[in-house]
Amino acid sequence: MRTTSKHLRALLRKAAGIAHDRELSAALRDLRTEFDCWERGDISADELNDRIHRFHNGLSREIWRRYATNLLEPVVAGAVATAVLSRNELPEDLLDHLAELIELYEQDSLR
Repeated sequence: MRTTSKHLRALLRKAAGIAHDRELSAALRDLRTEFDCWERGDISADELNDRIHRFHNGLSREIWRRYATNLLEPVVAGAVATAVLSRNELPEDLLDHLAELIELYEQDSLR
């Protein structure tokens, strides 16, 4: 794999941070609906606690693992391919750097 410049590494970290925040925010919005159920009395406090525990050990951990890496090219390319990040919000030099990976992930998602 080619060497990534300091400038591109900084852009990758920034893009990965944005993508991580978006994915975690979406997951937390889903978890919030569980709190709404609890407040309405649809589920008990014990059930809410179980759902929080499953969220923490499941989706939350999965998102954390995805972004807890120094190899951010695949992470950011995957975020673009899955529309977590849009191409137009990334700098052109970063898009050029990731073009092949983005295409690979987009083709893989069509299968």
